[in-house]
Amino acid sequence: MTEAVNGSSTARPTREKQRSLWGDVWIQFRAHRGAMVGVVVFTVIVLAVVFGPMIHTVDPTYADYRARNVSPSLDHPFGTDNLGRDMFAQVLAGGRVTLAVGFTAMAITITLGTLIGMLAGYFRRLDGVLMRMTDMFLALPQIPLLLVIMLVFRDSLRSLFGPEAGIFLLIVFVIGITTWMQTARIVRGEVLAIKEREFVLAAKSIGTREHRILLRHILPNVLSPIMVSATIGIANAIITESALSFLGLGFPPDFPTWGRLVVDGKDFMDLTPARVIWPGLAISLTVLSVNFIGDGLRDALDPRIRGR
Repeated sequence: MTEAVNGSSTARPTREKQRSLWGDVWIQFRAHRGAMVGVVVFTVIVLAVVFGPMIHTVDPTYADYRARNVSPSLDHPFGTDNLGRDMFAQVLAGGRVTLAVGFTAMAITITLGTLIGMLAGYFRRLDGVLMRMTDMFLALPQIPLLLVIMLVFRDSLRSLFGPEAGIFLLIVFVIGITTWMQTARIVRGEVLAIKEREFVLAAKSIGTREHRILLRHILPNVLSPIMVSATIGIANAIITESALSFLGLGFPPDFPTWGRLVVDGKDFMDLTPARVIWPGLAISLTVLSVNFIGDGLRDALDPRIRGR
């Protein structure tokens, strides 16, 4: 005998799957094909330059004069240069330095830009001074400024920290202090809008200190443009380092970077064009993949586009 409960069956409510902000961001980012391709390519490049020298154990500075200007082979996948040095080992070693420059310079750019942008947007008394300073830096021609700073401080930093470490510190510092302005202006605009929101006004009304409002309420809400600026900053730093190396103001000739390898190989393009093709291709793929990632992040973090 079957019992009926009140003559009808009760349907059990289904629990909807909870969605979070970052879950929506990931779904939108994953739908961007270019961004996913960029993630795959950039991950492969990073893994190659980090773990590649552990597999391909050839010393990038070792010169085998009996194997000069050889074509790609199993022993030398990218061939050799005019001194018999393995090009694959040099590209891997140069990638470590180039990516280190990109990430370090990006960190300086984002830190300066975020700090100045937040202070200018939140404190009205600092807005005029900081923004006029930003405009002044924007008005300076970047390449001539880079050349002057490199020529003035290169020898002194070399003597203090050594030829490699001194040039590395100088390059990342110069790139960092000449590329923070766009980030500062973007962050300032976001802070000007957020500081008038209800949760910020409520925090002020209960006596929350200014630095806690900036760190706990405003900074998390401006992370979206900061993340996009960070990806663009890596690409700009890699391009700038390559340009400085091409002009002869980068790292010393015996210290390989992708830009340095392009400079050293340009005089041998008729004989061994691969010396320019491989490091140039590495620069292009890295910059292109990072720009695709930034494009995907911008679309995923924009609430007007997300979920469309």
